[in-house]
Amino acid sequence: MRTIWLGAAALLALAAPAAAADMQPRTYTKAPVYTPPQVIYNWTGFYIGGHVGGAFAGDSSFQSSDARFLGGVQGGFDYQFAPNWVVGIEAQYSWLPTNNNGVLFPLGTQVTSNTDQIGSVTGRIGYTWGPTLLYAKGGYAWRNNNLGVNIAGVPQAFTTTGNSKDGYTVGAGLEYMFAPNWSAKAEYQYYNFGSTTFTSGPADIAGVRGREDDHTVKVGVNYRFGWGGPAASRY
Repeated sequence: MRTIWLGAAALLALAAPAAAADMQPRTYTKAPVYTPPQVIYNWTGFYIGGHVGGAFAGDSSFQSSDARFLGGVQGGFDYQFAPNWVVGIEAQYSWLPTNNNGVLFPLGTQVTSNTDQIGSVTGRIGYTWGPTLLYAKGGYAWRNNNLGVNIAGVPQAFTTTGNSKDGYTVGAGLEYMFAPNWSAKAEYQYYNFGSTTFTSGPADIAGVRGREDDHTVKVGVNYRFGWGGPAASRY
């Protein structure tokens, strides 16, 4: 029996190194570095919003050159493609306070051209990177304009050609998505309504021609419906 136990111990001693050699070394893998998800900003969708700003008449206008406050609303639709370009259409409407200061001529005749409502329907095209959109716009413009002539406050008879209430507008702006479905914008817009010529009236205005235009600067906020705003994250 003792001989059997010694033989078994010898066999175990010889087999242990061979078994150890057959065991594969344990491998370790490094945990992958965490990469935060990338937010995809999608400008496609309908939106509505509001704006405030200032309006300034052109140098050759019958309106007072004083800056005037304006406020209003806008709404539209944008479509993003290719993949960083955005095209869209927008309707905009603004209210302005009544302004009867007008322009005073050498013989004391005062001409007032009061625009208290102004609007536009424009197309726009822009380039976006992330939450920022730089765009240009242009299209149809409309205004509510009242032309008057007086001397020392007494109304005077006159006739004109022009005094158009329909015209065109061009502009440019920058818009930024600051939260899901919300964007803020700053915008310059120029409105041109042609020209007006006095064909009769007091001597100092007869034959005088003025350009009917306005410059506006606005800031505003838009709410974007549906699939506009930051979309699903990309990994």
